[in-house]
Amino acid sequence: MTDIPPPTRASLDKQPAEVAAMFDGVAGRYDLTNTVISFGQDRYWRRATRSALRLRSGDRVLDVGAGTGVSTAELGRDGVWAVGTDISLGMLRAGRRSRPDVPLLAGDALALPFPDATFDAVTISFALRNVADTDAALAELARVTRPGGRLVVCEFSTPTNPAFRTVYLSYLMRSLPTVARSVASNPDAYVYLAESIRHWPDQPALAGRIATNGWSSAQWRNLTGGIVALHRAVRS
Repeated sequence: MTDIPPPTRASLDKQPAEVAAMFDGVAGRYDLTNTVISFGQDRYWRRATRSALRLRSGDRVLDVGAGTGVSTAELGRDGVWAVGTDISLGMLRAGRRSRPDVPLLAGDALALPFPDATFDAVTISFALRNVADTDAALAELARVTRPGGRLVVCEFSTPTNPAFRTVYLSYLMRSLPTVARSVASNPDAYVYLAESIRHWPDQPALAGRIATNGWSSAQWRNLTGGIVALHRAVRS
């Protein structure tokens, strides 16, 4: 019997096994590829996410969809205890090799391996878009956050300037997969990346979904002209 090879990219119905296998395939060069295709903006987006969480020494923060833990390492400074979780075992293995001091656990955003009200803050960066059920994931993030705790969702979004939006969408659908071929270990995954961004809700729509799944005071701030948006909310 011939083994069936794992999928090189997930489909837009975002089955967890497909998503995990796809990210397993890009794990080795994931951080480098992100820096290249974002023209170095990924570092700025991580710093902005940490600032938006308003972390204090002693806070416990959960980084969902942490991948290799580069975002978790950014969060876990100045006396903050940060733990990352991800569905891709390949990403976690890569992260443990490069960042052995960063706590990284296997976990699904739809069934997090933590008790209720464990964390003072939770964040998910560029991963909510990859979950099959956005509303259920937001509710699960609320479950593990104490009342009054903070949420920040850092995710690709919709540029606000029409001319810039046209240029960006052209890059996204035509140039990004080409650029990814030069650095990524699985370029097909970046075709999925482009398609999933194009189908993602805009800023007001995502704020509305956050507000109906256990969070209040949902608001957002655009980064890089709206290519990325930081959505902030408070645990109800």
